[in-house]
Amino acid sequence: MSPDLVRRMATRNSIDLPDGLFDETGEFQWTDFHDFLKTYDLAANCMSTALDARDAIYEYLASCAAEGAIYVEVFTSPDHAAAKGLTFSEQFEAIVQGIDEAERDFGIVGRMVVTCVRHLGPENGVKIAKMMVAEPHPYIVGFGMGGDELAHTLEDFKPAFGIVDDAGYPTTVHAGEVDGAQSVRDALNHLPIQRLGHGVRAIEDPALVDEIARRGIVLEVCPRSNMATNVFDGYHDHPLPKLMEAGCRVTLNSDDPPYFDTSIGREYAEAATGFGFSDDQLLGFTRTAIESAFVDEATKAKLLARLEPDGD
Repeated sequence: MSPDLVRRMATRNSIDLPDGLFDETGEFQWTDFHDFLKTYDLAANCMSTALDARDAIYEYLASCAAEGAIYVEVFTSPDHAAAKGLTFSEQFEAIVQGIDEAERDFGIVGRMVVTCVRHLGPENGVKIAKMMVAEPHPYIVGFGMGGDELAHTLEDFKPAFGIVDDAGYPTTVHAGEVDGAQSVRDALNHLPIQRLGHGVRAIEDPALVDEIARRGIVLEVCPRSNMATNVFDGYHDHPLPKLMEAGCRVTLNSDDPPYFDTSIGREYAEAATGFGFSDDQLLGFTRTAIESAFVDEATKAKLLARLEPDGD
């Protein structure tokens, strides 16, 4: 949610925004990764109704479409909705409405990856996984986990991921950003993942990089997020090119764009200037993203067709 949308929701829902949520320019402000998580939760507190959930997804997809995006997998948190009294069904029905209206108005396709929150604990992860598989929907295409990488162990969440894996859903997990290479290895060893959120700290372990490449695990790389959280200083020391040279499959992603002063369009534009990637390489990121998307094969084929020179 953009700062503007948060302010509009707060007004609509008669919620007082805490001091320090925004800087003097009106943008979100935070100091480090854990303060970012706190700021994120404070902003999410303004989302109180199904209409809020619809507006959040619709406006985000509209902004992505304006930059040329054709498909977005949004990570959605039932925990944040439940904190405001929204049920699993109410949240996802509202998001589906926003997705449908955005596709109607802008031609962009949206889908959802349901996430549990790591620092809320493994038992809560099992609860979210059970809710997800009990209420399937065609727009719910996968399962993941975000939150504090330093809370609990990834092995602790093996039961939650096992539930969705047994139900046939692909999975991804946030690892290897704040925590080091071992967190990536733990993800590979204990969870049935096809993709890794970030995963960039794997560069610290060449054997691990080789394993990621060999297994075809796709890295959801978010360069500007990594720089904003001071994991890397800039494009000069970011490992994305080295990961590609080692044979890893990677995609460009915007993480939580309003907090990191970015967008999916800006990630692509700055990957060209910062890393020196060509237009063909940028298109390659998009092709990999669609090929590794969790969406159904028929939709994937239509999306891939749009990348062809005569695609719409």
